Amino acid sequence: MIEEGHLGGGLNYPGAGSTEAGTAPAGYGRVLKEAYLGSGTTVYRHVADGILGWELQRRAGLRVRAGSPRAAPGVRVVSGFGVGPFRLNAPCQVVWVHEPSDLDGPQSAGFGYGTLPGHPARGEESFEVELDGEGKVWLRIRAFSKPANWFYAAGGPVTRAAQRHVTSRYIEGARSLAAEGTSQ
Repeated sequence: MIEEGHLGGGLNYPGAGSTEAGTAPAGYGRVLKEAYLGSGTTVYRHVADGILGWELQRRAGLRVRAGSPRAAPGVRVVSGFGVGPFRLNAPCQVVWVHEPSDLDGPQSAGFGYGTLPGHPARGEESFEVELDGEGKVWLRIRAFSKPANWFYAAGGPVTRAAQRHVTSRYIEGARSLAAEGTSQ
């Protein structure tokens, strides 16, 4: 768990909550990835619980320390990637959440979080699972970002490659959550 006083400062970018609507502030690079995960309400709910309970980040290989066991607006989380002294911590704050509905039919669940001081980027990322009208389950990852400082900007191609790698790991994690949802 994270104590609120441990992460100083607030969101460090404009347009907080923009990933919920699929928009981004001018001057920020954008990411939109979608992946088919399967079909059915059981798969949808299993993936939704995994997203909202930080399991998607864990399955992507990140170490997660969060102020709550479940994503909720205002909750702060630090995702760490790398090993030992080469671990990079990325502090964020949840800016919006959609909980799954108890009703059947089309819906989506997930959350978006934004960067805090100390994160290597400035921006926002969201993770959402959708159950469409045909019962198909989709993962949608949206992000907008730019480097937090000159040091990270200097690593442009490496930084973009790292973002693509982590995004692919999120998709793999969502697929494993979906597969577990079919075996219940």
